Amino acid sequence: MTSPQDPGNPANTDPEATSAEAAEAAAAEAASADGVVDDATAGTAEAEAAVEDAARDIADEDASAENSLEAQLAERTEDLQRLNAEYTNYRRRTERDRQAVIETAKAKVLADFLPILDDLELARQHGDLNEGPLKAIADKLTGVLTNNQLTPFGAEGDAFDPEVHEAVQDLSTGDEQVVGTVLRRGYTVGERVVRTAMVIIADPAESADTAESPDSSDSAE
Repeated sequence: MTSPQDPGNPANTDPEATSAEAAEAAAAEAASADGVVDDATAGTAEAEAAVEDAARDIADEDASAENSLEAQLAERTEDLQRLNAEYTNYRRRTERDRQAVIETAKAKVLADFLPILDDLELARQHGDLNEGPLKAIADKLTGVLTNNQLTPFGAEGDAFDPEVHEAVQDLSTGDEQVVGTVLRRGYTVGERVVRTAMVIIADPAESADTAESPDSSDSAE
């Protein structure tokens, strides 16, 4: 039987001492293992926290990007609405200007026929348009001009309006003035006055007497 090299060492001679050392070693290994587990657990927690932070940052970035897109969309929508309104106003203004140009040109052309209408009116007053080819031509011309909204105005007894009546003589004596005699009829195209009526101003009673004079003459005849 071989004896221990150091018989005086309790580890070689005392079984209890040997067991205590082994227990201490096992305990140290267990503690070391627990430390590793704790470190692993701590690392896992830190990793999970980092993942949560990253997810939160991503969510915040997504929300910020979504809000930015919504703001841009709202801005573009407002720009489009404003552009559409401006185009609508431009189209209406252009159409209004175009109609004004058409009405002006139309009124100018129709105004060139007024001397002819004046001659036809004189012929009518003299009885030259009671029948015959001239009457047919006058009726056709008058019909065409009427269809183009050329309308005569200015009749005896109408209230005098300096905006549409051109007075060459004033025979009135009171505050109320009417058209006594029409020297030249006025004309409008739609709402546009293309020529004022040339008249003599009179009192209402005088205008009535003037209007009744032709009937009195006819009765006398």
